[in-house]
Amino acid sequence: MTRFAYVNGRYLPQDEALIHIEDRGFQFADAIYEVWSVRSGELLDADGHFGRLERSLAELRITNPKSRAGYRLVIAELLRRNRVRDGLVYLQVSRGRARRDHAFPAAQTRPTVVMTAKRLDPAAADRRADHGVAVITRPDQRWARCDIKTVNLLPNVLAKQAAIEAGAAEAWLVDEAGKVTEGSSTNAWILNAEGVLVTRQADHAILHGITRSTIMNRAAALGYRVEERAFSVEEAQTAREAFMTSATTFVTAITSIDGRPVGNGAPGSVAIALREAYLESL
Repeated sequence: MTRFAYVNGRYLPQDEALIHIEDRGFQFADAIYEVWSVRSGELLDADGHFGRLERSLAELRITNPKSRAGYRLVIAELLRRNRVRDGLVYLQVSRGRARRDHAFPAAQTRPTVVMTAKRLDPAAADRRADHGVAVITRPDQRWARCDIKTVNLLPNVLAKQAAIEAGAAEAWLVDEAGKVTEGSSTNAWILNAEGVLVTRQADHAILHGITRSTIMNRAAALGYRVEERAFSVEEAQTAREAFMTSATTFVTAITSIDGRPVGNGAPGSVAIALREAYLESL
């Protein structure tokens, strides 16, 4: 089946979907992106993702090219054309096409809007969550504004590849103080010995995960205490449980860190309960 993409107002077969060589997203990574998971044709945590999209654009001073209603219309049509009921939608907005120069182009430069959609198998994600996954740790070498969802992801790519080559699913990034910031594409959590859920505070060092925020609310509703603070690799390895959250993994238990089992080496009851609570709320 032909997959369709949306590029600057046109729906095109993906093989024909092109941007100009002088687009600033290509030349400078001068662009932001957003991802929505889709279940049964519905966007998950839609308003949270739209809010983060608007914040990222504002932080980079890129004019938002569409209203939320406008984005929703394009997304609905893209899902229809690609016959996606369960999957994800990817949106990228760059500062646009302009003669290559580090400084911002003229104010009237039109942002470039690219959107794609693809199917995912929810059963496969559920099976992975049932078994849990391994993570490794890597130094956090990213820039100082990880709270902005830019396409400047090379350190994340290298960390993820290192994880894959090590037989793991994710890499947790560790700052100069020895504290975990987040995963290459996920937020990081532990359940400590006192039964407290701990996740890094939402500062400039991490992406402010939308699923992370929803899980914080679900956890509070279930009676769990949540602390937003940094934790060390050692604290994570000796925790009762560890898990990661994101728009595509939801809540997925982590069963080992750098080859060392977490807890009993199996998905913990809290991670399982939070995943169920998240999916039941959809």
